[in-house]
Amino acid sequence: MPGKEETVPNDLTHRTNRKLSPGWHHPLGATLGLGGVNFSLYSATAEEVWLLLFDRPGGDPTDVIRVQDRERFAWHVFVHGAGDGQLYGYKVRGPFDPARGLRFNDRKLLIDPYAKALTGKIVNEGNLLLAYDPGDPARDLSLDRRENQAVVPKAIVMDDRFDWRGDAPPSIPFERMVIYETHLKGFTAHPSSKVAHPGTYLGFVEKIPYLQSLGVNAVELLPVQEFYVEDFLRAKGLTNYWGYNTACFFAPEVSYGTGLRPGCQVEEFKTLVRELHRAGIEVILDVVYNHTGEGNELGPTFSFKGIDNPSYYVLTGGPHEPARYYMNWTGCGNSFNLSTAAAIRLVMDSMRYWVETMHVDGFRFDLASVLGREGGMYRKCASFFDAVSQDPVLQKAKLIAEPWDLGSYEVGNFPVDWSEWNGRFRDTVRRFVKGDGGQLRDLGFRLTGSADLYADDGRSAYNSVNFVTCHDGFTLRDLVSCNGKHNEANLEGNRDGTNDNNSWNCGAEGDTGDPEIARLRRRLAKNHACLLLFSSGTPMILGGDEFLRTQGGNNNAYCQDNEISWFDWGEVERNADMVVFFRKAIAFT
Repeated sequence: MPGKEETVPNDLTHRTNRKLSPGWHHPLGATLGLGGVNFSLYSATAEEVWLLLFDRPGGDPTDVIRVQDRERFAWHVFVHGAGDGQLYGYKVRGPFDPARGLRFNDRKLLIDPYAKALTGKIVNEGNLLLAYDPGDPARDLSLDRRENQAVVPKAIVMDDRFDWRGDAPPSIPFERMVIYETHLKGFTAHPSSKVAHPGTYLGFVEKIPYLQSLGVNAVELLPVQEFYVEDFLRAKGLTNYWGYNTACFFAPEVSYGTGLRPGCQVEEFKTLVRELHRAGIEVILDVVYNHTGEGNELGPTFSFKGIDNPSYYVLTGGPHEPARYYMNWTGCGNSFNLSTAAAIRLVMDSMRYWVETMHVDGFRFDLASVLGREGGMYRKCASFFDAVSQDPVLQKAKLIAEPWDLGSYEVGNFPVDWSEWNGRFRDTVRRFVKGDGGQLRDLGFRLTGSADLYADDGRSAYNSVNFVTCHDGFTLRDLVSCNGKHNEANLEGNRDGTNDNNSWNCGAEGDTGDPEIARLRRRLAKNHACLLLFSSGTPMILGGDEFLRTQGGNNNAYCQDNEISWFDWGEVERNADMVVFFRKAIAFT
């Protein structure tokens, strides 16, 4: 009966010839040990946990192991003879009672939340990632009994060893930083990049000399943690290009690797970090800890939902269905529950892993206001912020907030050890440059470090990450070329993306052959650059603005993995005067 508690018939059978030992509950994930691998999975609500081992991504499991031992809600086993490169996944058994927030279905293979690498992209082929039957009128209250282990990518046991060649963090203070925000793939995907491995970690390495010549000393990479592409985008022939839909908080995105062997994306990401550090450039990751790619109650189940749904998500509902639905402070279907110990531990472990094992220098937190919500309200002293502030590993990591979410705008209201994207700087500078009146008082604050936002709690001008453009919105060229957005390629009838752009096209919409308009646009672009780079604070440049990269007026190119978003390196030569201008302005900061 829909909505009634149901248990999936368990036809799993323990079969293995491997020697097993109880192992340890800590650390979570798959950890190489002497003569084998320790597997540990957290679930406070599961009744049974099964570990499946594979010798190839699409094959049947070679071993099906019932995990017998549990301590502190961590199910653990040590598998002798397993080693580096071992493929694995989990099946978890418990009640299927969505009204109470329990969505167990042991027909579905689940990805370890602590997986360090995956064998491939997570794709909802044939709706096999759904734990419910999409054809049943009861929708998410129904139960899908189809197996899906053949289509779910497998987690890979990884050996963390790597030749860092004496790598050390550049340790650049905020007052000397010039941040360059860019997309890992888009930086070299265009044929004009002429790199050996376009659109990859190694392809990016080949273009490091360009960044050095420009003078920037930090790159802020759009999400490189493994992410999920939403079904509605795939149905339109589009993709989630930006990657703000995380699936695995520890695994570097598999599609940005060369694919030369399973798991090579980990070594190649480390190579990128090492080479950027050798060039004196820090690495800041744009991370999405506010939600996951599993979406709402109608979304897929490939990890957290099927392992311990109540521990990882903020759930809501009515009197008879108190936990059926997902709180959606993010606009992405769910909100990660950083009020629970399990979720805080996972995010903290993830951050420490990227700092200690992957050597990154800091993080930019997407929709960071969500991370401070407790009881629905934003709190500067939230548990997550306290956990970060006292963590010894993260003391030197740079912490940058995108200080808003769907219903909470918190610019100037983050803890003292955090910096923030200053959206008020962007808005004021844009209005001033296009000639809006009444901007001088606010402009004075923005150009001198936004003391009205940061001085009261002892923060400095450099806690303000100043920007005029970023990935989310117009490029600099489009800002001075378009009065309105042109997002038709997103196939949403140009309804998506903001209409509040504070842009001016200088007299003609889009590209024009009028030389006077072209000169005016260049002058306005330079005005924006000067106000950004010569203001007090930490400047952030949108990658490609220095050579007037255009997205054809698309101010929401999140789904455009094509020439709309990719860097056309021919523009570097065609707009060489602008590149020189930026280079000199950066040198002057």
